[in-house]
Amino acid sequence: MGIFSRISTLFKAEANAAIDKMEDPEKVLNQTIRDMQAQLTEAKTKVAESIAFEKRLKMQYDKAIANAQEWEQKAMMAVNAGRDDLATEALGRQQEAQKEADALHAQWEQQKAGCDKIKAKLKSMNDKIEEAKRKKSLLVAQAKRAEASKTIHQTLAGIDEGGAFDTFSRMEEKVQTLEAQAQASEDLAVDLSTGDSLEKEIRELKPVANSDALAALKAKMGKAPAAPAPAVGHSYDTQYKKGSTSIANATSWDDL
Repeated sequence: MGIFSRISTLFKAEANAAIDKMEDPEKVLNQTIRDMQAQLTEAKTKVAESIAFEKRLKMQYDKAIANAQEWEQKAMMAVNAGRDDLATEALGRQQEAQKEADALHAQWEQQKAGCDKIKAKLKSMNDKIEEAKRKKSLLVAQAKRAEASKTIHQTLAGIDEGGAFDTFSRMEEKVQTLEAQAQASEDLAVDLSTGDSLEKEIRELKPVANSDALAALKAKMGKAPAAPAPAVGHSYDTQYKKGSTSIANATSWDDL
């Protein structure tokens, strides 16, 4: 293959590829149906002309038959009148009309057969166009679904899933780090505002409601010696009195 042939083939291939890319199935199908409708209309016109010609032949044939029959009747009238000369001439005319009728009949039969064929083709063409119209809707719907699917796949192919998820992971880790730093700053601020931790703990201590009960519990647990239990009944201050002198004012046992 020569270089010019190869270049020509290359240009044809590129042109066909460009045309294929530009082709819209819906537009192409609509145009195809319009072309078919135009062909059908033209075919109907030609078929109508053929049928009209077939009808004219039939009328001419019928007229020729009638003419032949008329000359035959005239020949009979001449015979009945004793005019064999006129009867012979009338029969000659009758034969000529019959020959013309026979020729017209042959043409009419041929034309009629042709019209029947083209009418059948016309009907088949019309049926195919109607079928094409029905198929067009299905093909257009399929083409649209295919185009939508192609667009979806192309869109998905252009998405970097790994990069997107990595970005989300990094941002999540960054947010968690920021939250931890904020909590640490808050805790540090609280510690600095309260001063020494020991003083804080002491301030937070709550007084015990019953210190004697606590001392007894600690003694029971071996944590501290038990506090001396108070005397049952009256205290020494009220139990041992001498006159108006109480144990608190006594200077010796004799005072008591």
